[in-house]
Amino acid sequence: MTWICRCEIMHRRFAIIGHRAQSSGRINLNDLAGSAGRIDVLARAVNTGLFLSHGIRKNTDVTIHLLGGPGPSRRVVFEGSSLRGVHPDERAISGHIGKVLKEPTPAIGHSQEIHSGLSHYGGGIEQTIDEWRRENVRIFVLDARGAPFDARNHSGESVGFILSDDQPFSDSENEIMDDLERVSLGEQWLQGHACISILHHLMDENQTSHAG
Repeated sequence: MTWICRCEIMHRRFAIIGHRAQSSGRINLNDLAGSAGRIDVLARAVNTGLFLSHGIRKNTDVTIHLLGGPGPSRRVVFEGSSLRGVHPDERAISGHIGKVLKEPTPAIGHSQEIHSGLSHYGGGIEQTIDEWRRENVRIFVLDARGAPFDARNHSGESVGFILSDDQPFSDSENEIMDDLERVSLGEQWLQGHACISILHHLMDENQTSHAG
């Protein structure tokens, strides 16, 4: 006899810190890796986090943190449940980020919706952590030196993962995240979008288990 047990992780969130990513002004779509401060890394993470081959992950949100100035830090949130008009292409996603950067950065504690499923906020990772905690999200920091992540231990939870761009977390960021759980996907330091893909795979595999 075979039975199926559904062990679904309720909601998935990813927060990626862009240390040099441009936070306002006009983006040069022909130089995302240079003058835009590695916004290409963030767009790649959004693409991997939200899009399937034929569809979008409705249970996933991706927040990118633009800390590179000019002006105050900004957070851009892509919500899979309501996102419309965004195509799974690095340049197209960067174009939507560019539209956001033409708007004034909202004050911390306020948000502005650009269009369905795409909003921006003031603040940085500290504000994201506070918001996730208020929503009872189990928060993890991706760190090659952390404990191995086991999706089976988090069935039924809303989970959030914090990743860095091509630079390590700063001392101040590590201090803010000091009390958070650190989890690893192996001893090698992987690129952020690869980590997101692996995490989705582990959680997808956990959703349905078979026993004889």
